Amino acid sequence: MSIRSLVKDTAVYGLSSIVGRFLNWCLVPLYVYLFPTEEYGIVTYLYGVVAVMLVILNYGMETGFFRFANKEDDPEKVYTTSLISVGTTSLIFIVLLSVFLHPISDFLKLPQQSLFVWLIGATVAVDAFCNLPFAYLRYKNRSWRFAGIKLINVALNIGLNLFFLLVCPEIEKSNPALISWFYQPFGGQAFGIGWIFIANILSSYTILLLLMPQLMGRKWKFAWNLLKKMLSYSWPLLILAIAGMLSQNMGQLIIPYLIDDEEAARSMIGIYGANMKIAIVMVMFTQAFRYAYEPFIFSQAKKSGESSAQMYADAMKYFIIFGWLIFLGVMFYLPFVRYFISPSYWEGLQVVPVMMGAELCFGVFFNLSLWYKLTDKTRWGMYLSLICFAIMLGLNVWLVPLIGIPDGYMGSAWAALIAYFIVMLVSYFLGRYYYPLPYEIKRIGAYTILAGIFYFAGMALGLFLPLWALYLIRSLLIILYGLVIANYENIPFISSYVRKALNQPASS
Repeated sequence: MSIRSLVKDTAVYGLSSIVGRFLNWCLVPLYVYLFPTEEYGIVTYLYGVVAVMLVILNYGMETGFFRFANKEDDPEKVYTTSLISVGTTSLIFIVLLSVFLHPISDFLKLPQQSLFVWLIGATVAVDAFCNLPFAYLRYKNRSWRFAGIKLINVALNIGLNLFFLLVCPEIEKSNPALISWFYQPFGGQAFGIGWIFIANILSSYTILLLLMPQLMGRKWKFAWNLLKKMLSYSWPLLILAIAGMLSQNMGQLIIPYLIDDEEAARSMIGIYGANMKIAIVMVMFTQAFRYAYEPFIFSQAKKSGESSAQMYADAMKYFIIFGWLIFLGVMFYLPFVRYFISPSYWEGLQVVPVMMGAELCFGVFFNLSLWYKLTDKTRWGMYLSLICFAIMLGLNVWLVPLIGIPDGYMGSAWAALIAYFIVMLVSYFLGRYYYPLPYEIKRIGAYTILAGIFYFAGMALGLFLPLWALYLIRSLLIILYGLVIANYENIPFISSYVRKALNQPASS
């Protein structure tokens, strides 16, 4: 698998990730115009809980599957052993959630929303199980099927949201008998944000049906000794992932416990969550890269020599190049992008550049993680994630109450940026010792400085230029950034034209 193949697969996985998340992103205006900030805050809060629970229920088996499928003689046995393990724990989770629903809802500070908690829990259990068939598709390089099913999931979820939140209220006015059999038992339009969770669970169970070809017609094997080896490899990754996901969702999870005013806390979470949807473009890019990168690094691990090491280093360089391009694109067009959310949420736009920077640091941190995955020193990943979690938790506990109502969420944003930046640096220096790679630090640093100069110049121009001129100059800055990269990275066709324009010899 070459860098060209990595780029192709990243693009295909990005189709499902970026297009899918963009379409889900388009639901944000619907939510923020239909529901007040405190109600949307409940949605954001529960989605944060879902992200953490998904990691717990998957307990590192996805990465463990890639590692052992490339390592063992019988990949099918690895796959079915993983499926049986995760399927069993997901069923146990649903049973325990059903039995202890009210204590769990009380702990989550949602005693009146226990049904929402159950719906989201039953959804996440199925999603955790489905992660392994999706991983199998990635292992088999069936990126188009992977992307197709992911997009069906998104389309179905969006369609159900629109149906429950917009169509059903209109039908109820004109012909209530048509939908009363399912609409009224939940309370009809008064069920509010609950219909979002109904749409989620229906779409997730439909995707499980679509993944049946990856589950049926195979010889099921369960090897306890293999599972023990996989768990031994994966449990540090579980701690890593839990700490990492808690860190990624720290703001929306911890604010209710740091702000005494319950309604104000939910409102802050709603504002923070809505504006995070703008910064999520960087998350989409990181996720698309991750989907392609994990199979890539483990397939390259079968090889040896300088070529593999250079490909790892090139992957890092191009990740950062495109990461800064995305950062500039979002920030330069933010005056337009902000209209995707209600003006009542605009006070939270200040979190966007901070969280974009934080997510870029997190993406680099993930890219650096190959040194402990390939050397089987996954405990280091656990240590780094725990360090990140501890730093972020401490900064949140300090900054959120310090800033207070209504802008306390900025404390969460700055905590994320600082924590990710620190662990990124620590992971880099540890990687230099355990698994040194020829990263082009000077060139990456130069591109970072260039992007920083363009960013501050573009933002400063917004203080006095009319909007049309501002968009024009910012667009030119983005194009200039791309041309500089093309020139120094010898991008075919583009670099030759740049050099001719500058009368510059070919770069080495």
